[in-house]
Amino acid sequence: MSSNPDATPGRFEPGGTRSHFDPPAVLANAHAQSILASLPLRKRVVRRRACALRALSTPQILTSPAGVRLLGYHTPAPEPAQGLVVLLHGWEGSADSHYLLSVADTLHRAGFEIFRLNFRDHGDTHALNEDLFHSCRIDEVVDAIRLIQDRYLGRPTFLVGYSLGGNFALRTALRAQGGGLVLAKVVAICPVLDPHSTMEALEDGLWIYRHYFLRKWRRSLLAKEACFPHRYELGDLRRFPTLTDTTEYFVENHTEFPDLHTYLSGYAIVGPVLENLSIPTRLIAAGDDPIVPSDDLARVRGSEYLEITVLPRGGHCGFLSNYRLRSWLDQEILQELISAA
Repeated sequence: MSSNPDATPGRFEPGGTRSHFDPPAVLANAHAQSILASLPLRKRVVRRRACALRALSTPQILTSPAGVRLLGYHTPAPEPAQGLVVLLHGWEGSADSHYLLSVADTLHRAGFEIFRLNFRDHGDTHALNEDLFHSCRIDEVVDAIRLIQDRYLGRPTFLVGYSLGGNFALRTALRAQGGGLVLAKVVAICPVLDPHSTMEALEDGLWIYRHYFLRKWRRSLLAKEACFPHRYELGDLRRFPTLTDTTEYFVENHTEFPDLHTYLSGYAIVGPVLENLSIPTRLIAAGDDPIVPSDDLARVRGSEYLEITVLPRGGHCGFLSNYRLRSWLDQEILQELISAA
């Protein structure tokens, strides 16, 4: 395994040492990977395949010591279970996002117990908490995972997150010891590394990504306003034409942060942030990710517990391996957790 001096003392795997992802030619394009992974057609296929998983899942509301309520879905596994896997979705996704259902179904079929957790204001949970979601709300996620772990004692616990959920997974791993968590393994898929870079990539890259997130975020904010009209009067959010404008308004009017820069820096994991990581962790990224620039990985200084795998292709959380739109990630994550169980 070769080392990257900018990512030391973590381990850097440039793809191919033990991981191999070689999509068909038509699926080799980064935008094809990223966009096809989110198509309604794939969602229908995944939901049909995960029908049994969904039927076995029960909703649970977790209430933290601070009174924050987060909704998740628990799926038991036949005894003895391989372990408990907590899954974290990306920004404006949910516990029912098809990429989460896909990996959940794969893991459950292999004997893992599953808990799919919604972040605040995701998955139609806007009415559960009056304050708005933002990406620096890490404490409530740590609290929720501790409550999950306490509820299902005796299971090795694994944490898997995608995109912003991958960022939360890595920050949770950093806080595991102080937060009373015992995690056997953490896997982060295409995690947001430097929010400033991701914001720039969304603004300057292919318009479809910016449009996608703006549309979903506006809808989410209006749903929050409908739940708490005495608290929020957001007006016509189309007056903010970009993600940067919308985020700046949101930060300055609805968070404790003084400005956009401070907020974005608050959940960045570049620089020395991950140096104290003490949980076995694997970060899987794509060199052609159009949303999380892979160049940011050179600024991640991890510990010996962090293994970074960069595949040449895959787009953003895509890694579609065939024309049936199956994700290579599902089996890769399964093998990663089995080896750590």
